[in-house]
Amino acid sequence: MRTISGLWRWRHNPLRRTSDLAEAWLALAALLLILVAAPVIGSLVGGIAQDALQQSARDQRAARHLVTATVVRKLDPSPLDTDPETSSARDLRSRVVADWIAPDGSGHHGTAMADLKSPHRGDHFRIWTDRHGRIVARPLDAATATTHAVLAGFGAAMLTAGVVEGVRRLVVWRMVLRRYARWDQAWDRAGPDWGRTGAGS
Repeated sequence: MRTISGLWRWRHNPLRRTSDLAEAWLALAALLLILVAAPVIGSLVGGIAQDALQQSARDQRAARHLVTATVVRKLDPSPLDTDPETSSARDLRSRVVADWIAPDGSGHHGTAMADLKSPHRGDHFRIWTDRHGRIVARPLDAATATTHAVLAGFGAAMLTAGVVEGVRRLVVWRMVLRRYARWDQAWDRAGPDWGRTGAGS
């Protein structure tokens, strides 16, 4: 709004310089780009990210399988978990040695994270594996994919707005430097005679 009022104010002002008008038009163009281009770019990036992430989620759901594992024995806590004050979802999980059958029918034996607070031999828990029984992370769910896509679109819109504003400030800075240079040149021409009698000042 200030940009529009600035343009209106400069329309018939006798003190208006060409650079003042150019600066006001530049501000208006930047405002329009931020209001129009940033949301469009954000929407496009969000849409592309949504398609890619949803496809990735579908691929992961097809390639990863939830299988039942059986506890053989509990392992000591990882030496990396040295902070007793941390409280998170991992506090409800235990490192165990377990057996499980892969979707391809092969048997596996190894270390896994069980969602059991105090596991005992013979307890069952569920883990995600690939088709050959290797433990993998749980597949990306659709809601998480959508959240990431929205964040990507919002980030792209903010980045666009930041770039537009950065370019506007850079151009204005160059205009101000040029204006100061012209003032210096004018002062150099008038300065030596400033205040001297008969110098026309």
